[in-house]
Amino acid sequence: MAADDAALSALARGLDQLARLLAEIAPDQLDRPTPCEDWTLTDLVDHVVEGPTRAAKMMRGEEVDWSVPAPAAGADPARAFRAGADDLLAAWRDAGEGGSPMSPDWQSAEIAVHTYDLATTIGHPTGDLDAEVAERGLAFMQANLTADNRGGAFLPEQPAPDDADAYQRLAAFAGRTVPSGGGR
Repeated sequence: MAADDAALSALARGLDQLARLLAEIAPDQLDRPTPCEDWTLTDLVDHVVEGPTRAAKMMRGEEVDWSVPAPAAGADPARAFRAGADDLLAAWRDAGEGGSPMSPDWQSAEIAVHTYDLATTIGHPTGDLDAEVAERGLAFMQANLTADNRGGAFLPEQPAPDDADAYQRLAAFAGRTVPSGGGR
């Protein structure tokens, strides 16, 4: 599948904003629980930082074992994430017209769900994030994620508050409990 420019642009913006959020993390926040069941902020950061690197490997046809825990993100998770994000975007450029069996919208969904998780955990409002990233991710998930294929990564869909922003709607679809008014 060849990726369209709008999908790649949204993915690039999603990667950029997640890198900025990673840079906002204070050391005293790392033990906080996250909306990801059983994960602390440290666990989430490790997963998020490794995600683009693993996705780039998959795009290049390399085997990736997602069941293996992500290695520690290190002292500068924003920088480590940025390196993986740049590698992922390079893999998309290298795929060119031949395309990839993956979709940038699938990757935007993954990035946007964890952007919600991270923002919520550190107290950053989701209402000021790039809504198109979450909207594209939500559309992809609604078209592809069913009750039968949610696996262990996604709990059953939860109700979104009436005033939910794009990230809150995506998080609720992914099984997160989203409090009312939390995105502002």
